[in-house]
Amino acid sequence: MNRLIRADQRLYPIVALLAAVVLWQLVVSLADVPMYILPSPLDTANALFEDFGVIVGHVGTTLYESVVGFLLSIALAFALAILMDSFAVVKKSLYPILIVSQTIPTIVITPILIIWFGFGLLPKVLVIVMVCFFPICISLVDGFEKVDRDYVNLFRSFKSSKLQTFLHLKLPYAMVNFFSGLKIAATYLIMSAIISEWQGGTKGIGVYMVRAKSAYALDKVFASILVIVLISIVLISLINWIGRRATHWR
Repeated sequence: MNRLIRADQRLYPIVALLAAVVLWQLVVSLADVPMYILPSPLDTANALFEDFGVIVGHVGTTLYESVVGFLLSIALAFALAILMDSFAVVKKSLYPILIVSQTIPTIVITPILIIWFGFGLLPKVLVIVMVCFFPICISLVDGFEKVDRDYVNLFRSFKSSKLQTFLHLKLPYAMVNFFSGLKIAATYLIMSAIISEWQGGTKGIGVYMVRAKSAYALDKVFASILVIVLISIVLISLINWIGRRATHWR
């Protein structure tokens, strides 16, 4: 029964997506819309096929930046979340600052980082960390806070140390929140890398999109968007798969 329900849940969005693609193709074909205004799905697929080798090269650079930035975001989020959970003064001092930091537009910070650190890997990784770090850190902090007090008192009654309580109670308890934060961060991961590449870079899918847009090759722009969507879906699916196995006790 559960398998039938899951299959039913997947069927509706797939059918809706296919219907939207067919409608898109019909509108472009029947209205004879020029490619430089709106390419059809077939034009997009053809551009992806023709430029596949070039796109893969640019995607490799973007993925490298994304993976490095994502891993640094996770490490930094864990370190700060543990500090905020362990010391109330740290949380009271930093939590409001973290909230305020998210009101600064990424597209404004990126040029400044490029001025400071050049057009290499570092500013792009820093942008990714700025975008992805926050949801992971806040999710972990909330997860640590929501541990049932009865469990905490039980651990205290057995004279568990803070480290034992953290490793065997708080950390497993917060894993559900952690993977929720990872999924939120993953939705912004590729986007933040592309924004940083738009502002300045020599290689990456964002650079490819800017060049295609400047040449009015919208079919190539749409092809790169399709690749970005597919990569994001794969990342979120991978996180879901790991999350289900890491929190199997749920």
